[in-house]
Amino acid sequence: MNAKSNLIFKTIKSYTIITIGLFINAISWNAFLIPSKIVGGGVTGLATLIYFATDIPIFISYLVINAILILLAIKILGKSFGIKTVYAILVLSFFFSILPQFISQPIVNDRFMAAIIGGILGGVGIGIVFTQGGSSGGTDIIALMINKYRNISPGRILLVCDIVIIASSYFLFKSLETIVYGYVTMGVFSYVIDLVLVGSKQSVQIFIFSKNNQQIAERISNEIGRGVTIIKGQGWYTKVDTDILMVIARKYESQNIFKTVKEIDPDAFISLSNAMGVYGKGFDNIK
Repeated sequence: MNAKSNLIFKTIKSYTIITIGLFINAISWNAFLIPSKIVGGGVTGLATLIYFATDIPIFISYLVINAILILLAIKILGKSFGIKTVYAILVLSFFFSILPQFISQPIVNDRFMAAIIGGILGGVGIGIVFTQGGSSGGTDIIALMINKYRNISPGRILLVCDIVIIASSYFLFKSLETIVYGYVTMGVFSYVIDLVLVGSKQSVQIFIFSKNNQQIAERISNEIGRGVTIIKGQGWYTKVDTDILMVIARKYESQNIFKTVKEIDPDAFISLSNAMGVYGKGFDNIK
């Protein structure tokens, strides 16, 4: 596979994963939150409020509000602003337009369970989108625009927006219980997003002791795409010089590395440990 084909494959894979994440998020709203009259945060929560107040379909409000925000973002942040964000907004609007035709009643009747499950699914969905460098737009765009001119963290801006949107549901439903359910959803949603992001970025450090170091290093480098460092060592008991392979990889890649080593040398000695943080090429950017 040449470089161009590899780039196309990675792009298609990334957008496919984003689409799956958006579908999961749309399910959380249409199957749990909206039928249970629970208002979450973000532009989706605002669109939900508009729906309950005016019966305007959520996908229309969501699309219109985001279109306005995108136009402002392009003017303030530049034309290169998030192609993946625009894609996510259009796809999520599409899902919001078709799912109500298939889901009209809440899957669970208990509102608290609906808030919990809706928050979990929503967090998983948006977390998946974030792992691919995408965004669902909405208040994310507001946060980026304010952050450009004010030294206020995007996280704090998002929190304030969500608190205000959920609190606004009181004027529509006249119910403190609805606000509480909304905040429960927001808390679960945020927590699950963090879990998904941490899980996708968790790294490990692997030391491999084997007589077939060259063959193992070759396959890890070519097939798994991770760098291998050779460390010169000596066994204290045997006094024999040996080469030790050190590999830094994502946790989800460790199983493939173990499988590769086992195929080449079933008697290899392997040490694996979690890495608190890995920064540089192929991993996280140094902040």
